[in-house]
Amino acid sequence: MAEVEPASVTESGGIAVWTRELTIAEQERVRAMQRLAKAPDRRTYLALQQEIAQQLGMTVRNVQNLLKAWERDGVSGVIRQGRSDEGEHRLSEAWERYIVETYRKGNRGGRRMSRSQVAVRVEARARELGEIAYPSRSTVYRVLGKEIEAQEARSRVRSVGWSGEELILRTRDGGEIKVERSNQVWQCDHTRVDLMVVDQVGEVLGRPWLTTVIDTDSRCIMGIHLGMESPSAWVVCLALRHAILPKQYGSSYGLEQDWGTYGLPEYLYTDGGKDFNSKHIEQVTNELKIVLHQRRYPAEGGIVERPFGTMNSELFATLPGYTGGSVKRRPKQVEKSACLTLMELEKHLVRYIVERYNVGIDPRIGDVTRMGRWESKREGQLPLMSDRELDICLMRRERRVVYRGGYIQFANLNYRGEHLSGYSGSWVVLRYNPRDITSILVYREVGGKDEFLSRAHAMGLETETLSYAEAKAMGKRLRASGRSISNQTMLSEVRSRDREVEEQQRRTPKRASKMSNVEVRASAASVSEQPEPETVAETAPAPIKVRKVRVYDYEAKREEYDLW
Repeated sequence: MAEVEPASVTESGGIAVWTRELTIAEQERVRAMQRLAKAPDRRTYLALQQEIAQQLGMTVRNVQNLLKAWERDGVSGVIRQGRSDEGEHRLSEAWERYIVETYRKGNRGGRRMSRSQVAVRVEARARELGEIAYPSRSTVYRVLGKEIEAQEARSRVRSVGWSGEELILRTRDGGEIKVERSNQVWQCDHTRVDLMVVDQVGEVLGRPWLTTVIDTDSRCIMGIHLGMESPSAWVVCLALRHAILPKQYGSSYGLEQDWGTYGLPEYLYTDGGKDFNSKHIEQVTNELKIVLHQRRYPAEGGIVERPFGTMNSELFATLPGYTGGSVKRRPKQVEKSACLTLMELEKHLVRYIVERYNVGIDPRIGDVTRMGRWESKREGQLPLMSDRELDICLMRRERRVVYRGGYIQFANLNYRGEHLSGYSGSWVVLRYNPRDITSILVYREVGGKDEFLSRAHAMGLETETLSYAEAKAMGKRLRASGRSISNQTMLSEVRSRDREVEEQQRRTPKRASKMSNVEVRASAASVSEQPEPETVAETAPAPIKVRKVRVYDYEAKREEYDLW
């Protein structure tokens, strides 16, 4: 601090008045207290308090004490008195910077570093530098006291996110995102649904996985993916695709209003799971120009995790096959009561989200509905992406060689596409939907990007539906039986599958969700007592032609309702 002349005080109406000129630092402190004392409301006061603490290099508590001294003693309460140890050695800026940076780096990415651990590192650093005089443990504690108090104060203001308060998300790399509008920050997470589902012929499949994408500002559910697949980067991409595109559902869903959310987020905020921390997700977010961030601490995922509990209590607990959250308390008859297919469960879930959850009120964001808040806080007309743009980003990717005549081999099948004969001998990129590989998209790599060439179809299976997993299983069965694998033998397997399902449906009464457990068991018993298929073929009348039902590809119907 610059030297000043001795101060003199005169009395003016009982108030001490300083007659000497204040230094620049003292003037800054006086102006800061004047601003803080005039704060019109508590929110402004808290914000100014933080700003002044950083400006003056103090802790928040010191600023509060300084304001009390200002209110009590005026200027004399805030000017700094001379130090008794002035001129002696004090902590250098380099050491202070090293202490703070060491603490911050040690508390990133879910790691924890205490003040004592920082003190040990300071001592080790001093030995490396050959310095005898280095900050003591008490000095390290004093420096970090300011840092810890500032972090706690910021956390108290921003972590709750209730109405009227700022919501700031902390990232694993030490950054912050201030949430201000719809489609700014989306969050994504998975859960195992506490409900058993069955396949088309009534066999229990198990508990499906639900992936949700939530808009942080409005708390709207933007998109979902429901399936038997475990969480993976591919599942995340499917949920993102559903969230980004406008959603349209057929009359079978019985919706009285539209699921009107869509668009592109600026940020995707997730936990540090391997399904989110993958090269595939990084590639997709880069191509869509979405900034990918991970939560600093796992406990900060309440916004995306809270809807899972709400759906469990308000929806899944009311449906047959509900298991509950505890294995010990699971009902004994849960598997016998399960009667919903994955598609039927999805219809219940979509109706719940559209007609109850999104149009409900979240107490943390005020008295407006989630959907109303999303619509009111979005910025202008949202960009619409085409299915093709999202196919490039979200469909699985393989590389293959084009054979003479424009043929491609993939997943035990032969494909042929228009305009491919000119690329014989060249490597191309295949993008495909794992739920139906009878049609694939063919690209070539040009300058690091994929350029679309043609759509190729599995020869002879153009009118069928075949998933990637099912194609692999069929190929394995054919090899085990000693039969050759070709498009014709794969087609025979597909049609054999459909005939088995039709026969099972013809012999088994149609299952309804309202059937009692007794009726379900009686129906199963009647099926088990039926004669062998050969006997049925001899005595039963000609089978009635019914609509084909796909049993192995449990979510193939989603395409029929434009859910991709």
